[in-house]
Amino acid sequence: MKVIITGDHAGMTLRNELKNLLEEMDIEYEDTGCTCETSVDYPDYALPAAERVAKGEFDRGIFICGTGIGMSIAANKVNGIRATVVHDIYSAKLTRQHNNTNVITMGERVIGPGLAREIAKTWLETEFEAGRHANRLGKIANYEG
Repeated sequence: MKVIITGDHAGMTLRNELKNLLEEMDIEYEDTGCTCETSVDYPDYALPAAERVAKGEFDRGIFICGTGIGMSIAANKVNGIRATVVHDIYSAKLTRQHNNTNVITMGERVIGPGLAREIAKTWLETEFEAGRHANRLGKIANYEG
């Protein structure tokens, strides 16, 4: 598995914690997030990273901002991206099993590093169930054109 991780100024600390997790899990990753503490615009980081996931350069993406909301909205504008904000372990598992999400977003101002690590680990280790869920995702892909 290959993961792209990115974030804006409000997600630097959590992003660094999740990079440690990826290293512990021996998952190849690239960090394209900002390296400053001054305010930046989250679409400048979410959109290019999402495009790289959609093109198949990366299997999945982990995007971090203050709440996870902005990153999710921006990422979902890219065809082929299924991004979601997750701040609990149960949703992390089901978003993979049922929705085959390829991008997860989290908010550093919403959750702490311990929970973020458990969410990311669960999401990374959970497989898509396909079955009836594949038909539903096919409808979304058809709509995207």
